[in-house]
Amino acid sequence: MRTVLTDTSDHTLPDGPSLWTTAADAERITGWVLKPEGMCRDELCVPLPATAKRDGQIDLAAFWILLGAPVVSDAKGTVWSLGISADERAERLASLEAPDFTLSDLAGVPHTLSALRGKKVFLTTWASW
Repeated sequence: MRTVLTDTSDHTLPDGPSLWTTAADAERITGWVLKPEGMCRDELCVPLPATAKRDGQIDLAAFWILLGAPVVSDAKGTVWSLGISADERAERLASLEAPDFTLSDLAGVPHTLSALRGKKVFLTTWASW
C-alpha cells in the first residue's frame, strides 16, 4: 500500500510505481478532475504533458510539481506528501485564519478548532528543533 498525505487528509492507494494513480484516485486525493483539456478544478484547467498520462493513469507527482507545489516521498515510495504551493501558503498566512484541525487533549478528548468559533482561543506550539 501507498499512503498520500495532503494538507486536509491522508489517503491510501494500492502498490504501484511512483505516484501513478487512476483519475478517480487523483480526484479523491486532490479534488482535481481529469478532463480532455487536462486536470481541472472548478473553472481552472491545467494541461497535462503526454508524459504524465498513460493507460488511464496519471502521474500525480508530476502534476503536483506542474502546479508549483512540493512533493516528497520516503525512500521506498510508500509514503508521499503533497504540499501546498508558496502562493497558497502566502494567501493563508495573509488571511490570519488558522486552518481547521482536530487534536486530543491530555485526557484523550478530541477538540476541533472550528467548534470554538466565536470564542477566544489561545494556540501555542512547540517543537524540539
